[in-house]
Amino acid sequence: MLKKIDQKIVDYEVVTDRQPKQAVAAEIKEEDKIVHLHEKLKRPDMLLGSTYKVKTPLSEHALYITINDVVLNVGTKHELRRPFEIFINSKNMDHFQWIVALTRIVSAVFRKGGDVTFLVEELRSVFDPRGGYFKKGGKYMPSLVAEIGDAIECHLRMIGMLKDDGLDEHQKKLLAEKRAEYESAVESTAAAKSGDFPEGAQLCAKCHTKAAIQMDGCLTCLNCGESKCG
Repeated sequence: MLKKIDQKIVDYEVVTDRQPKQAVAAEIKEEDKIVHLHEKLKRPDMLLGSTYKVKTPLSEHALYITINDVVLNVGTKHELRRPFEIFINSKNMDHFQWIVALTRIVSAVFRKGGDVTFLVEELRSVFDPRGGYFKKGGKYMPSLVAEIGDAIECHLRMIGMLKDDGLDEHQKKLLAEKRAEYESAVESTAAAKSGDFPEGAQLCAKCHTKAAIQMDGCLTCLNCGESKCG
């Protein structure tokens, strides 16, 4: 008996007496059901999101960065949460035009799918010709755009797209010993009491945090472990 095939053939298999035709028709590769993020994916009516408050010395008004995510393949082992769009809002209208342009471009890159983690380094490498500033905790921000990139990095780490390598146990133990040794040798300061790094610490070239101090004749960062002596 002939049967006309109206659909595209994606797979075939020889049917035996031990394997009914109905069972063969029901077998569809799991990979064919996986939904990937691409620019043609329609926006769902509801998206999960997170809002990050950014307060800089450049303006008296805070900046609110909202990143919405789309959840793909819900309930399966292939479930993924990926950034879909970004919005930036503030009472300060000085940067309105370029902020709107930036959010549209970044949202378009998000919707393309794939590895979007490169955006973090691209944004964090933007420097303000008037100079940067230090945010809370002593981390240096070269520009407002770099701080937006920092917020995106925090979000990508939160959803699992970026992994935090961090320090191993030996490095953490060594840093803890060095910091305890340093703090016992100097007078306690307000910064030390509040949990910040010692007063007078220099800017670390690797993590951009004012946490580099002289240890055993070598400049060592108490935040990331960077040392000029290796």
